[in-house]
Order: sequence, then structure tokens, then C-alpha cells
Amino acid sequence: MADQKIKLTKADRFKVMWHSQFLQASWNYERMQNGGFAYSLIPALRKLYPKKEDMAEALQRHLVFFNVHPYLVSPIIGVTLALEEDKANGAKVEDEAIQGVKVGMMGPLAGVGDPVFWYTVRPIVGALGASMAIQGNILGPILFFVIWNVIRLAFMWYTQEFGYRAGSAITNDMSGGLLQKVTRGASMMGMFVLGSLIERWVNITFTPVVSRTPVQKGGYIDWNSLPAGAKGIQQALIGQSNGLSLTKFKTTTLQNNLDSLIPGLAGLLLTFLCMWLLKKKVSPIVIIIGIFIVGVVLHVLHVL
Repeated sequence: MADQKIKLTKADRFKVMWHSQFLQASWNYERMQNGGFAYSLIPALRKLYPKKEDMAEALQRHLVFFNVHPYLVSPIIGVTLALEEDKANGAKVEDEAIQGVKVGMMGPLAGVGDPVFWYTVRPIVGALGASMAIQGNILGPILFFVIWNVIRLAFMWYTQEFGYRAGSAITNDMSGGLLQKVTRGASMMGMFVLGSLIERWVNITFTPVVSRTPVQKGGYIDWNSLPAGAKGIQQALIGQSNGLSLTKFKTTTLQNNLDSLIPGLAGLLLTFLCMWLLKKKVSPIVIIIGIFIVGVVLHVLHVL
């Protein structure tokens, strides 16, 4: 081991952060993200352990079970870098201590990632980009891509730096109430955002006709009396804007009745059904295929 103290530079730590983008590239059912975690540390471990034997030992140390939200891995990596740096410089840092810190941080941080990123930030940014894209604005998907990745990369870099500077002392905050409050607040905000998006993005239209009543004369457009050409089309559009029916009969569908009761009720019930199935450990792939099959069958039966 070298007498001169080895120090990880900001460039070294940035390389580690960049490597962590591939955390789940080697995901497996036995040890989950262990390969991606070890791969993330390679730029730092190469500098800390120039000897091949020490490098192999360090990699083996991090090829144990590991699983956390892919963006919340950064503070764990930061703390790990600090511990590995101390170990490489002769400090008495046991392998069990490094693993203990990783395991101690995995659980709390894994619960923070989903409500903050998947249920809050991504739906908000995605809704912004999708709204622009629906209007035909090409900046919609570009804006989503740029904003999302700026937020994601900035969060991963600064939290990794925070973890590196705090070292193992960061684990003292994991048992406090602050993290629980942040998680709860982010979950509530995320559920509010998702609830507001259900009515807009989950569309179910029932086509069965409930009633068909004739419209009194003067309440509908008499297509036979309209002049030919553009002038007739203009009069028809004006009549429709004034509330005239396009046909002699007013048709009421099951969807009209549901909308008059609670708009978006079917979409809300479908969302609750999917949430219940997920809670029962039903695979999301099974749910997607099931919805597809049911939708096709109901369409063939003229229900949807």
C-alpha cells in the first residue's frame, strides 16, 4: 500500500456517477444490482487499488446482494467511496462495516425513490411535454427529455457528493423522522398528481345505446334544405354551434349517463382495479395483457 495518501478527485467521482447510469444493466434475480454497483465503482477502485489483487478483492467485496432505487443509489455510492478511500489509505475499515452501511441505507432510500421520481417528478414533467406534443409542438418530447435528465443527473451528482463528504456519518440520519416526513409528503403529492391525471389519460367509452328520442322540428339541422357547396357547410356549422342537433334523433349512450353521474368514473375504477391487482402481487405484464384482451373482446361485442 502506498505511503502517499490517495485522494479521489472530482473527476474520479464524476466518472463513478456516470458509470452508475448502468446500475441495472446486469440486473439478476439472485443478487439484483450487485454487478451494476461494482461496475459503478470501477473508476475509483482502479485508482485506490493499483495492485491487481487488491482490486479483485474490492470488486469481490461489492458483488454481494444489493438493491435500491436506481437514482437513490448515489448517496450510497458516495458513502462507499469515502469508506473505500479511507480503507485504501490504511484506515481500519472492515469489509463488514462497508456492507453494513450499504445495507443500512438501502431500505430507507429505496422507499424514497418511487414517490419522489416515479410518482411526482416524472408525471409532472411528462404531462408538460405530452400536453405540448398533443398540440403538435415538437418541443414537447424534447423538453421532457431535457428537463427530466437535467433533474436526474443533477440529483445523482449532488447526492453522491453529499454522501462522499458525509461519509459513514450519513447513516445516523437514516433513523430520524426527517426522511419519513419527506417520503410521506412526496407520496401524498405524487398520489394527488396521479389522481388528477387519471381523468385525462385513462379513457373508457361505453357505446351501448340507452335511449333514442326524436328531436322537435327546428331543433336539428335539416340537411335537405341547406344550399349546396361551401355555403351549406357554413350554415351547418353555425347551426351546430348554436346547439342544433346533427340528426333528427337524440341518442343517449351508457357513457353519457356515466358522465352525467361522475365524469371519468370508469377510468377511475379501472385504475383502482389495477392498483388492487398489483397489491395482490399480480404481474404488471399480466395486467397489461389482460386489459388488452378484455378491451378487444368488449370492442368486438360493441360494448366499447
